[in-house]
Amino acid sequence: MADVPVPVADLARALGHWIGRPPATIEGLTRMSGGASREIWAFDAVDKSGARTELVLRRDPPGRPSEQGAIDREARALSLAAGAGLAVPELLLTSDGPGLGTAGMVMRRVAGETLARRILRDGQYTHARSVLVSELGEFAGRLHAIELPTGFPRPDPLADLQATLEDLGQHSAVFDLAIDKLAADQPPQRDPVLLHGDLRLGNVVVGPGGLRAVLDWELTHLGNPAEDLGWLCVKAWRFGANPPVAGMGTREELLAAYRGAGGADINLDELRWWEILGTLRWGVICMTQAQAHLSGAHRSVELAAIGRRVCEQEWDLLLLLAPDAAARAARQRPRPSGDPMPEPAPHGRPTASELLDAVRSYLTDQVMPATGGQIAFHARVAANVLGIVARELELGPLPPDAELAASVAARLAVANPRYFGA
Repeated sequence: MADVPVPVADLARALGHWIGRPPATIEGLTRMSGGASREIWAFDAVDKSGARTELVLRRDPPGRPSEQGAIDREARALSLAAGAGLAVPELLLTSDGPGLGTAGMVMRRVAGETLARRILRDGQYTHARSVLVSELGEFAGRLHAIELPTGFPRPDPLADLQATLEDLGQHSAVFDLAIDKLAADQPPQRDPVLLHGDLRLGNVVVGPGGLRAVLDWELTHLGNPAEDLGWLCVKAWRFGANPPVAGMGTREELLAAYRGAGGADINLDELRWWEILGTLRWGVICMTQAQAHLSGAHRSVELAAIGRRVCEQEWDLLLLLAPDAAARAARQRPRPSGDPMPEPAPHGRPTASELLDAVRSYLTDQVMPATGGQIAFHARVAANVLGIVARELELGPLPPDAELAASVAARLAVANPRYFGA
């Protein structure tokens, strides 16, 4: 492992001592893509006899610890789900810091695909796409049937989002509109259940036959069972595909599978309320991630890119709250061509847009194919950021009164009694 950078070598050495007595040999330690709040590392542990075990480490980033007891809570939820026969990774070890220097857990690696764009588009997952929504509905139904554990938080999601926005000190007219509507039309209260908290495409392992495991339980808590289902319907988790549930199926299909697995009789209006709340929640999370970057607490191109998705969530909320007004605005707004602007600029050619396109091509055509894991992932994120800037340059600034007009149109449309339509 002499060619491995020192921090990775140190982590490999710590893992070897933690996992085995005598220490195991750690091979192929690689930082995986994703994991904005937790680091994810894949590796093989080889014991003295030469037996090889494929494992995954999830840990708090050094210097950014999660709240006290969060790893233990995540591990407990995983154990409860495994005990109920649900498809989850096998948990092997947990640590609250000693040995690894930060809290983490080691699980057996589950073979399969986690990248949403491949699951939604590659031919080998055609069958999986036809069954995954029903499998996720069944998974949620069986998870929510687990006896209620003690020691798990039971937050008030709408109040917590309001409090977070106040703490951030940022304003969004669309978020305010969504909060007002959600507060005025609250769904029926239901007995709390154990929730995954982040059930969506991107947190599941999928094989050609369908669901293999549900990952990333760090947001597990107690709450209304419709919360998990509404989050699964949020438009951001469709990754560009059209069907409303994870880009693969219908809300009716999800609810039928959930009821068939013993889940509550949740109706479409109730599900829609939680879908709106989930969209708002993701928007607030995007704001929070951006603040972590802008404040200097954790400088990251990934967090910066996530911050620019706030406007996407505002748009998605308007599609839910005021679909007619949103459709009119979309028709009136010019669309970028996607091509770099060729017009001469004061500084000559290449223009700013053309320079951005050149750097973006370098990242996608040369950096990404030559690297892997977290570097390739962040190269893709950086390329997407350049695309955002290029489109903004091409579209130009909004008219001064556009934001006010959009807000007024949205409020008028929300007054329409057909709000809870299709």
